[in-house]
This record gives sequence, structure tokens and C-alpha cells, in this order.
Amino acid sequence: MSAASLKRRTILIDDSGWGDPILGVVIGLLDLPAGRYMERRIPVSYFQPPHFEKQEYLDNAVEIAREAVKVMKPDKDATFKVCSGYVLSGIRNYLKSLGFKVDETEITGDLQTRVEKSFLNWCREVGVPRGALEQESGKPRFWLLINWVKEKPHLREHLVKTGWKSWTKKWRDYVYSESQAST
Repeated sequence: MSAASLKRRTILIDDSGWGDPILGVVIGLLDLPAGRYMERRIPVSYFQPPHFEKQEYLDNAVEIAREAVKVMKPDKDATFKVCSGYVLSGIRNYLKSLGFKVDETEITGDLQTRVEKSFLNWCREVGVPRGALEQESGKPRFWLLINWVKEKPHLREHLVKTGWKSWTKKWRDYVYSESQAST
């Protein structure tokens, strides 16, 4: 490996929240080797009608990348390692269009931990108790959050990704019927 390739700047990009039924998505960027971190949120409104159907969350993700390029000022030799998640597809295309080297990869380690923690903090900000976020006997977080919404669906549905077809075809009925059954 040459000295030049050792000094090549790498910027990692990851997301958290895409598969969760509530809130939007957190996108985090980690500039190596400097260790500078930046994150932004795509609000839940982008995952609700009419924005979801228009896939406006992809445009919002590109705006985050545009801001990151402006702030981090990567040179043309920088490499972006971007998680393979769909919500980041527009970012990958945007960075390639600027002439950057873009590797689609699995993100692990520090960046993944930071972005995940940020999404969990966002959940707590809207009232999800810490216990509802912890893995209970192997239950995926999806179920923990659905059950949290089910406790007070009339108050919490505005936090849900209601643009998902599965919300209107399955989960909304489940949440409201289970809520009625428990009263």
C-alpha cells in the first residue's frame, strides 16, 4: 500500500431507523481519520403521505449529503463508504455524480454505534421509555415500538411511518384493535 493511499481521506455514511415503525431516519457521517462526526434527521413526515409516495425522503437524504460535502470539504481523492441501505441510494448516486469514489458497504463499529444511539435517543425524546427500547427475550425492536404505539394509538400514530403499505394493510388495524381489546 502506498503512502498516498494510507493518507486517503475516507468518509463513512450510515443510517438508522429505516426499518422501525416510528419516526424517520438518522443519517450519520464520520470523516476519517479526523474523527469528525455529523448527523441529521429525516423527519417522520417524509415517511407519511403524501411525501412517502413521492419518495421525498431520498431527496432529503441528498440534501444531507450536499450539506456534508459543503461542511467537510472532501478533496476529489476522498472515498465515501456508504451503507447499502435504500434510503442512502440517492446519496451514493449524488456523490458519484460529483466524481467521488463511492463504495457500497456494510458499516460497523463507531459510526454504526453512534447513529444507532442517536435514533434511540430520538425515540426517548418523543416519549418511548428506555425499557420499551431494550430487547426483551429476543423481540425485535419493531415489535417493541409497535406495542408502544398500541398503548395510545390516538396519541402516537402521528409518530408512525404511515406511508408504509403494511401500516394501512396490517399494523394500523392491529394497533387499534389490540388497543380497544385492552380497554
